[in-house]
Amino acid sequence: MPTLTRDADVFVLDLGESENRFHPDWLAEIGQALDEVEQATPRALVTTATGKFYSNGLDLDWLGGHGDQLADYVGEVQALLARMLTFPAPTVAAIGGHAFAAGAMLALAHDFRVMRADRGYFCLPEVDINIPFTPGMSALIQAKLTPSAAVEAMTTGRRYGGLDAAAAGLVDAAVDQAEVLPTALDRVRPLAGKTPATLGAIKTGMFPGPLAELRRPVSLLG
Repeated sequence: MPTLTRDADVFVLDLGESENRFHPDWLAEIGQALDEVEQATPRALVTTATGKFYSNGLDLDWLGGHGDQLADYVGEVQALLARMLTFPAPTVAAIGGHAFAAGAMLALAHDFRVMRADRGYFCLPEVDINIPFTPGMSALIQAKLTPSAAVEAMTTGRRYGGLDAAAAGLVDAAVDQAEVLPTALDRVRPLAGKTPATLGAIKTGMFPGPLAELRRPVSLLG
């Protein structure tokens, strides 16, 4: 279950202690937490997780029993990605465990990423699980990565450890486990005083293509 705490001007949103898959209830709780953050000024946001996963992405078990809701569900996921991409506060993903598939995309939607160096993988495995990226997801990934890194990550399903993820530009830093959250806090704390409306407008202007695709109604996953 997600939990929201506050460290002075920085909100810390813990995504949970399980695989933190995008169950509809989980998505609703994350949305409520983001609503709370948006009500405060000054503000900055760090997302993290407890345990071996940052997030394992889509809740495929839930989807197996609710296939008729696929389009609406993916639309909700993409709405979260779009919201994080333009969130009117500085954001950092503190990745202390595995970030897979849509979980990795959520991390990419943040302004910055700090990852544990010695354990955990950053991975876009869609090519191996036969789930093509939606146009919105593809656009988000390609907006955040270099062309060569996007090709490798998206077409090979490579599992990047922290150091390799930093070398490829998937994350901004790879540090010891105990330093993941402190490093994220140190990076974002000096930015908490940025004017929310201005920052949100700048982010929106930076990513018009991905935002248009993420906000487009979803008919099929692929």
